[in-house]
Amino acid sequence: MEENLRNNRDMHDELNDSPENIADDNMKAGNLAKEKQEEIKRLKEEIAELKDKYLRQAADFDNFRKRSAKERLELVQTAGSEVISSLLEVVDDFDRAEKQIQNTPGDTTANGILLIINKLKNILQARGLKAMETLGEEFNPDQQEAVTTLAVDKEELKGKVVDEIEKGYYLNDKIIRFAKVVVGK
Repeated sequence: MEENLRNNRDMHDELNDSPENIADDNMKAGNLAKEKQEEIKRLKEEIAELKDKYLRQAADFDNFRKRSAKERLELVQTAGSEVISSLLEVVDDFDRAEKQIQNTPGDTTANGILLIINKLKNILQARGLKAMETLGEEFNPDQQEAVTTLAVDKEELKGKVVDEIEKGYYLNDKIIRFAKVVVGK
């Protein structure tokens, strides 16, 4: 009897599932599926946006790290540039003294001074100081300062450096003093 009662209820439930109720249920299910698809689409767009934002921030940080390392390296390389720049006047004096000493060979005092000059130049070279080679070169306003011009007889000397008033110097491939030169015209 219980079994009959159960069967009756099942049949009653099936009868209540009229085509209108089934259509309603299908429409609700379709709307629910459409909402889920829209939700999934929105979440995918949000994920893509956050991923893009993350990649941009990672790239910005990487650029910052590289720029900081480069600036730190440049700072270390040019940390002594002020001291070396102020020593250039002494180096100029030593160059003039060296030219005079070479005119008086055999003097032991002069030889001692030459040793000191060479030692100072070697120390400065080890720190990255390099003299510009300008004599006979084409005049370059990016590296040289023309103090005056001089009329020259030879055509190949026109526009070239014919004399050097003051040497120019590089410190780690950066110009710390421009060469003062005389240009042929």
